Amino acid sequence: MPLIQNRDIVVIGLQQWYTTIGSNCKNIALEFARHNRVLYVNAPLDRNTLMTGRQDPHVQYQLNAIHKKVPGIVPISDNLWNYYPSAILESINWLPFTPLFSWFNKRNNRKFADSIMEAVREMNFKDIILFNDNDIFRGFYLKEMLRPSSYVYYSRDYLLGVPYWKKHGLRLEPQHIAKADAAVANSLYLKEMLQQYNPSSYYVGQGCDLRLFNAADKHPVPDDVPTGKGPIIGYVGALKSLRLDISVLVKIASERPGWQLVLVGPEDDDFKASELHHLPNVYFTGHKDLSQLPSYVQSFDVCLNPQVINEVTAGNYPLKIDEYLAMGKPVVATATKTMELFREHVYLAATPDDYVPLIEKALSENADPGLATERIRFAGTHTWENSVAAIYQAILNSSGN
Repeated sequence: MPLIQNRDIVVIGLQQWYTTIGSNCKNIALEFARHNRVLYVNAPLDRNTLMTGRQDPHVQYQLNAIHKKVPGIVPISDNLWNYYPSAILESINWLPFTPLFSWFNKRNNRKFADSIMEAVREMNFKDIILFNDNDIFRGFYLKEMLRPSSYVYYSRDYLLGVPYWKKHGLRLEPQHIAKADAAVANSLYLKEMLQQYNPSSYYVGQGCDLRLFNAADKHPVPDDVPTGKGPIIGYVGALKSLRLDISVLVKIASERPGWQLVLVGPEDDDFKASELHHLPNVYFTGHKDLSQLPSYVQSFDVCLNPQVINEVTAGNYPLKIDEYLAMGKPVVATATKTMELFREHVYLAATPDDYVPLIEKALSENADPGLATERIRFAGTHTWENSVAAIYQAILNSSGN
């Protein structure tokens, strides 16, 4: 039995519904909608987007919705609707002083709130729960303007590590967190950050859709994965120096030339220019479609997440760990606050020097079927149903709904 049901929930955030990549917010909205009516609000257009993205078909649709040429509210499923706001906001992040930014931001929030109220009235939503997916600025005044029965601020990334958000967010996000009825986070690191400003802060875990990563499914080894040359050590995901430690990968490949290091994903400029491209046992496959990734993971003997620790990565929840574990694979990853949750199932490297011996240990224990079974079981506990149940409990604890 769900903890909250037959309610009206409005979801705002950073991710448009039509975005093709996966999104925590979209998955949470889908879970909300199993037992409640949900209005998922796309981010409103702003002047900069109109100038730079006018040819985008989604921007065109939103403009047509503003001019009443197409529906602004589009059904997604029985209890879920996507809303294209009628507001056009000013692009204001360039303003140098946060007090001046805040004055214009309040005007933007008023336009956004009025637009949301149009949809709320049209849908006959009552006594709404407002769920904000990490939108520091556009949602800053919505609690006061929309007067929801409960206002939830969801933190899933440390946005202040990014210059765009840091400029005014250093001052404004703590104020935003403090005013929420409940502040929830998908990692222990972010929960501790929230608790600095709001005592009603909760860790709600991370949901994962692991149906694609099923250990029981058998996949052919991809043609660009080397076979018969030694253990295959692999990573799947975007290859970005902001998030991954290139030196760790170089160290692994250099110290163990008999291991084959396979890196699956698009590269940034730092990776393209790195020493990795000069090592004979390193293989870059380039970007692969999501549907192809399980075949690569299944071909690996050990999976990696050599995360570099900085402001951006310190609090993030790496979904790839659950995907690796769901396929029963041993994983060696950088030790972080979030990775403490995985300590019983993942080999955690406290320093770069730990990686090679931990990979050796993982290879030596790889024959134990019990370990693989336990990894699969553990990954299976990270469901959206469980995460949303924790969000519901946070709402009930904080507001008495």
